[in-house]
Amino acid sequence: MSATSKGRQSFRLDSTMDSVAEVEAAAEKLATEAGLDEDGCFHVTIAVREAAINAAMHGNKLDPAKKIDVSLENTGDALVFVIADEGEGLDPDSLPDPLAPDNLLRGSGRGIFLIRSFMDEVNFRQLHPGTEMTLVKHLPPGAL
Repeated sequence: MSATSKGRQSFRLDSTMDSVAEVEAAAEKLATEAGLDEDGCFHVTIAVREAAINAAMHGNKLDPAKKIDVSLENTGDALVFVIADEGEGLDPDSLPDPLAPDNLLRGSGRGIFLIRSFMDEVNFRQLHPGTEMTLVKHLPPGAL
């Protein structure tokens, strides 16, 4: 799918790490086909992977009864990724600062930071239950 062939793909997946890998691969393919350079593809792929991990692992706690919903879209001007879980919900403003000295050596807690660093727009919506994250990466002029 390129900027000239816009469209949306949607998935309803189990809360597993295999599903995270599936979402990651779809995001990488979309970014590559949209004409992003190597760094841009890497950033998009990592951000979407982190969002999928948050949904499956932190949101749904890998509960087999809960699903993650994912949509990926090339609008022609941007890549838009929407990832939702069925968990208890998340207040992103309540997360600890991963750059605080006490948190620098922690093994987790950097996902939202990375997502915000790599994407142009990141929005959260509470679904009751669950959290929906929308990630947007603007396409450079002249992208495929």
